[in-house]
Parts: sequence; C-alpha cells; structure tokens
Amino acid sequence: MRQYIIRRLFVCIFILLGVSIIIYTLIRVMPGDYVQTLTAGNPNVTEEMKISLRKLYGTETNIFKGYINWLGKAIQGDFGESFLYKQPVSEVIKSKMWTSFTIAFIAYILQMIIAIPLGIISATKQYSKLDYGVTIFAFIGISLPSFFFAAILQRIFAFGLGWVPLQGMITARMDYTGWALIRDKAWHFILPIVVLAFLSIGSLMRYARTNMLEVLNADYIRTARAKGLSEKKVIYKHAFRNTLIPIVTMLGGLLPSLFSGAIITEQIFAIDGLGFTAFKALKSGDINYMMGFLTFSAVLTLLGTLLSDILYGVADPRVRLK
Repeated sequence: MRQYIIRRLFVCIFILLGVSIIIYTLIRVMPGDYVQTLTAGNPNVTEEMKISLRKLYGTETNIFKGYINWLGKAIQGDFGESFLYKQPVSEVIKSKMWTSFTIAFIAYILQMIIAIPLGIISATKQYSKLDYGVTIFAFIGISLPSFFFAAILQRIFAFGLGWVPLQGMITARMDYTGWALIRDKAWHFILPIVVLAFLSIGSLMRYARTNMLEVLNADYIRTARAKGLSEKKVIYKHAFRNTLIPIVTMLGGLLPSLFSGAIITEQIFAIDGLGFTAFKALKSGDINYMMGFLTFSAVLTLLGTLLSDILYGVADPRVRLK
C-alpha cells in the first residue's frame, strides 16, 4: 500500500505539471487581459501606460517565460497576488473556500440520504409504479439546468412567498453576531443547497439502483433466499453492503467539488465562495488567481482519485493495490 501511494504521488506530480502548462496557456491566449479590463473606457490611458501596467502585473512576457516565472514561485508556495483582490492568492482561497465547503457538504449529505435509499427501493420494486415515479424524479433532476431550477425556486419562494432571501449571504444593514449570524447565513444558504442537492440526486439514485439490481441478480443472493432468509435480511444485510462498494469510490470525486465551489449556483445566488470569486477573476483576466484556483482544484482532483482507489481497496478486501 505504501509503495502504491508513493508511486501514485510521483505520477501526480507530472500530471499536475502538464495540467498547469495547459491551464496557463489557455488563460494567456484568451482575448483581453486584466490591464485591458482595467483601462477599458478610459480615453486618457495611452499605450505606454498600458505597457507599464503590464510590466507591473507581469503579463508583458511571452507565454513560455511567463509560465516559467509562475512555476518558479509556485514551487516555493507563492502563487502571487490577485490582481482583482490585491491580496495573496492563497489568502483569497482560504477566505472563500469554507463558504463553498459548507454549502457543498450539506448538499452532499442530503444527496446521500435521499438518493441511496430511493435507488435501493426502486431496485427492489423494479417496474412498479414507485420505480417509474422515482425514475421520472431522477431524470428531472438530471435534465434541469442549474440556472433554470434556481430561477424557479427564486420566483416561487423568494419573490412569490417571501419565505427565503433572494440572494447574498447575510441580511443587509443587520449587525448580527454569534448564533444570530449563523442562523442568518443558514437562511440564505437554503436555496443554493436545495439546488445543488436536487440536481445531484438523480445521477446518484440511478447509480445506486443499477448497482443494486446487479447485486440482486448475483448467485449468492439467490442462495441466501434459498436458505429461507427474509427478504429484508437479503436486501439490507447482504445486497446493500455490496452495493455500497462501488458507491464508496465516488467519495473521492467529492473532494474537489466540496472545496472548488459551484460557479453557476454561487453566481446566481451571489454567494461569495470560490466559484463566485473564480467567475469574477476570469472575467477580469486575473491570471494569478485563476492559476492558483485551478491548480488547487487539480490537486484536489488528483488526491480525490487516489482516495477513491484506497477506499475501494479498503471496502473490498479482494482488491490488492500494488
């Protein structure tokens, strides 16, 4: 196991290097940059002033030299200063990621609590009215765009009924502290959490249903039924445990989504998390922040993949990691 982890981490270094090259190149070839955004609409800005600003922000060099300069600092843990926020990129990420984590983590817990039982029930009652109803519910969640579903919830529960806030993280002009502040934030997070949870339930439910159907058709399940075990024991003691083995591997994919934020959802609800910040940085051409944010997401993805492999080996003793 130790040798496997060390070897995988070594491979991850080269993957991360390749990913960073691709990301930096794509960001630099995008039309416009931070200086152009900063000076847009100002007729008093001359070309010489733009050149001076590009030297100040380090964007006057070619792509190769610019990447080498960025990489040299990144290896030392310095991702530079965000052009937009005038703070070190690492500090901006630290200050924003816990908001995204809170929303994504609660949404994921709700997703697991709802989707897995629905998938199991749907599989045990295959082709019944309940199965068709759950399947329709799942396909609705899979098919709905996040911005469309969010707009519907805002129209009904914020505009129409006025039960929840429309946008933001806290109530304006309210000086809340302590538990009052936590309750106010929780009230603002209701709709974003519902959007993220509902749109993710469908895929996980279908995944759980498919795996349960496969397990229920296995020989050892037939043997358990032939021995006279109750259907409840067959399903929840034998089949359910083996159904969870593939689902465990999905936990690794959770890691980047927990911390990287949902760009569209955070944008719609004006939640100042990593996704919302990344969208603003992308529009303004904030190279340093985008490189730091995307590198952070890439690291989480690689670690999540490694975690999935390890968890699969733990969940299924037949798997040997070499």
